[in-house]
Amino acid sequence: MLSFLVFGAAAIACALAGVWVFQKGARERTDRKAMVIAIGLTGVWCLCVASLGFVHVLVSLTAVASSLAWLYVLFKLFSNDGRDESLRPIRPVAFSLGFVELLQIPLVLLLAYLPEQAGSRAAIIETSAILRMLVAVGALALLHNLYGGAASTSRKLLGWTSFALALMWAWSLNHHLIIYITDTTSPELEIVRALVTVVVMLCLGLGANHASADLKFRPSRAVAFQSISLGLIAIYLVGMVFLAELAGRFSGDFGRMVQIGFLLTGALLTIVWLPSKQVRRWARVEALKHLFKHRYDYRNEWIRFTHTIGRKDEGERGLQERAVQSLADIAGCQAGLLLVRDEDGRMVLGARWRWPDIAVPGDALPDELIRLFEREQLIIDFGEVRRGVDHHGELAMLPDWLTERSSLWAAIPLLHHDRLVGLVALARPDVARPLDWEDFDLLSVAGQQVASYLAEQAGQIALNQASQFDEFNRRMAFVMHDIKNLSSQMSLLLRNAERHADNPEFRKDMLVTLRNSTDKLNSMLARLGRYNAPAGGGSGAGEEEFDLAEVGRDLKKRFDNAHPIKLRSNGPCVVLGEPEALSQALAHIVQNAIDATAGEQPVEVEVSLDGIRGKVTVLDHGCGMAPGFVRKELFKPFMSSKEGGFGIGAYEARTMIRAMGGRINVESQEGLGSRFEVCLPLKAASSFMEANVNAQKHESSEAA
Repeated sequence: MLSFLVFGAAAIACALAGVWVFQKGARERTDRKAMVIAIGLTGVWCLCVASLGFVHVLVSLTAVASSLAWLYVLFKLFSNDGRDESLRPIRPVAFSLGFVELLQIPLVLLLAYLPEQAGSRAAIIETSAILRMLVAVGALALLHNLYGGAASTSRKLLGWTSFALALMWAWSLNHHLIIYITDTTSPELEIVRALVTVVVMLCLGLGANHASADLKFRPSRAVAFQSISLGLIAIYLVGMVFLAELAGRFSGDFGRMVQIGFLLTGALLTIVWLPSKQVRRWARVEALKHLFKHRYDYRNEWIRFTHTIGRKDEGERGLQERAVQSLADIAGCQAGLLLVRDEDGRMVLGARWRWPDIAVPGDALPDELIRLFEREQLIIDFGEVRRGVDHHGELAMLPDWLTERSSLWAAIPLLHHDRLVGLVALARPDVARPLDWEDFDLLSVAGQQVASYLAEQAGQIALNQASQFDEFNRRMAFVMHDIKNLSSQMSLLLRNAERHADNPEFRKDMLVTLRNSTDKLNSMLARLGRYNAPAGGGSGAGEEEFDLAEVGRDLKKRFDNAHPIKLRSNGPCVVLGEPEALSQALAHIVQNAIDATAGEQPVEVEVSLDGIRGKVTVLDHGCGMAPGFVRKELFKPFMSSKEGGFGIGAYEARTMIRAMGGRINVESQEGLGSRFEVCLPLKAASSFMEANVNAQKHESSEAA
């Protein structure tokens, strides 16, 4: 009689709640009709219990229908933002829970037609309880993800509904856990279940009339992964309990062996599978792919990116290496490298991050590929390259060192105001996957941000160098003034000595000494005065024809007394340039080679022809230089590896050689020595190129 009254009251509560939701519920909510149906089926179940009792087959079937309806309500709650994409990641989970609930139907039918004394009835009841617990755990995990991932305004609309559903499934979980443990149910528990149903209906009625047109879900990755983890743990525990119970039904030694086998299998999976980084990364990628509308959590990605790119340097890790890491972290890559423009506009290696073995040539990218990056803002997917996919003709432009490397995954251009300042090449992630639109969008935006950091650093370096040059010129002005005064004093001393010296021999020696000192000081003044001239500003007014072989002989004569110089020449090599400036530049290089060479081992100077250029090679077998120093600091002003050095010599040598239309190449290896090559155009080649330029100008003027 008590159960009739309680479940009758629960049926009336369901009827009132259904009418209230149908009439007063917000019509914009997509879950409104589903909730009315679910409430109606729950009311039918309450009526069946009140009329037929707890164990009738019709009661069990209406309970299954009611449970399926509430799963559908939960499914529809995810679409209240009005976008179908909200349902896509939830659909497979909801369908799986629905399938598990449908398994109750054959169990109900088996119980209905098995005799009361059948020993398998207990096993069927336990299996039914386990399936109901699985459904409750899965539904609670989805509900947790729904509420935990919603915006703060959305939570107000979801509050009462979420509380009602959580109460319903939490009670179901505990109720069926008791059934599993005791193999039966009690009327008292069923009466409490009816009271819980009344409370659930009341909460649903309170939450149904909130408008939800602006309801938007923002799933949190952390909340989702925690929910998934809790669900997996619950499934694992329930599964182990089920297997242990199943193994316990075997008797004797065989049952003990089965139990030990289950234990060892679980321990093996826990020890081998869970700690694997690759397995965890695979699980994360699959979860992001199937459970979320967007792969990336943009807020967390941007915070991590800013933290990586903006933190202070740690030891030798500079901005360029951190730039590679910031993009690699976004895509989950474990290695990468950065190409940057040098002063000639070529793309050269700038930095490596965890990728020491990849070989990068000196001129890493052709000019036409650089222009393609600037024009199309193209991100290279090397998976598509290997399949022969060509978007803008880039396949023919890619150099061999990129296409032949199977571990390359993507190349991201770093564009600053439509100018390519660098290129980041990333290695394939541990869990290989193709790039999609979301990768392209995020990496493109992050690449532009990295480019702005690199451009800002380059501007700051240029500003610091300009400030240092200003200070250097100011000091040189003082030095030049002092040297000029000294030169005047010595000139006066020379004139006085010529008039008043009594000893002819003393006078002769003094005159020679003073004349030599005066010449040296005047030469120093002329050289120091060049620091005030614009860098690379050779106009060609002082150019003349001269023989590189003669310059080599002068170098040997100049330094032979201080250190052995081994000169090799293949004959005359007439070039066009400024012999005094070239001699001074080569003197810097030879002096550095002598300083780097220990003992009496000679410095080799070779003059040769190289196509349309004359070449002077200076080779030493000294201590050599580190690749990083050659690439980043050798030709930077005020960077010197010698104690007390200005760091001006190599910079000045390259500036003067470039002003004559030449170039300087360097190869060095620590412990083996260094090789400097200075190339200048031959006289005939210079005349040919000048005539070609004049002809092009003449054709352009006629066309105009």
